[in-house]
Amino acid sequence: MTPLSAYLVLSALLFSIGLAGALTRRNAIIVLIGIELMLNAANLNFLAFWRYSEHPEALTGVMFVIFSIGVAAAEAAVGLALILAVYRHYKTTNVDEVNLLKG
Repeated sequence: MTPLSAYLVLSALLFSIGLAGALTRRNAIIVLIGIELMLNAANLNFLAFWRYSEHPEALTGVMFVIFSIGVAAAEAAVGLALILAVYRHYKTTNVDEVNLLKG
């Protein structure tokens, strides 16, 4: 059986990759993908701590993950809609070029 520390290291690696992608990239879609990676790292932490808890028969960790996946899906849908709206107006998805969002 894989130890808890292996899951935590994998989660930290996923979170670091997502954070680097969200902070260093200029493309809005890549930033959104980085945020999704960070949410998946948090989900992996939820599942790992749930599995190694005193009562893994209680499905609290799984319920947190299902709720988090639902929130991530809603966030992705709203984020992509915003990116499409910005692209239609400015003809770019570069975050640095879209600095004025006046009506």
